[in-house]
Amino acid sequence: MSITFEMYMNDYIQPMRDELTRLGIRELRTPEDVEQAFNDMKGTALVVVNSVCGCAAGNARPGVAKALQAGPKPDHLYTVFAGQDKEATAKAREYFAPYPPSSPSIALMKDGELVFFIERHEIEDRNAEQIGAKLAGAFEHYCK
Repeated sequence: MSITFEMYMNDYIQPMRDELTRLGIRELRTPEDVEQAFNDMKGTALVVVNSVCGCAAGNARPGVAKALQAGPKPDHLYTVFAGQDKEATAKAREYFAPYPPSSPSIALMKDGELVFFIERHEIEDRNAEQIGAKLAGAFEHYCK
């Protein structure tokens, strides 16, 4: 039986996708998915730029999970996967100006406008509890 690189990668990254989708976060896999979700967006939206790196596994995804446990939450929950769903990720990043591409990263939008952003260097330097607390604070401020 022959396995293709794409099949291998899909099997390898699926648990990383599942870690967020189990939280009710919707994957945006194409640029069209991103446009549909972001155009005419009403309310607040969390957008997680997922990644295979260790700081996504140890800090970002667990931090997002902690932030969603209590208190106010965004109206919409989305994720794109950097390095995997490249076109969707590029399209989502268009909405994150003036921030440069960063993965993992976490954005909070309100009525289609970016209001809060955590870049990779902030994820690398913090643990999951700190990221969760920072996100929960942003939710408290913007998601009421």
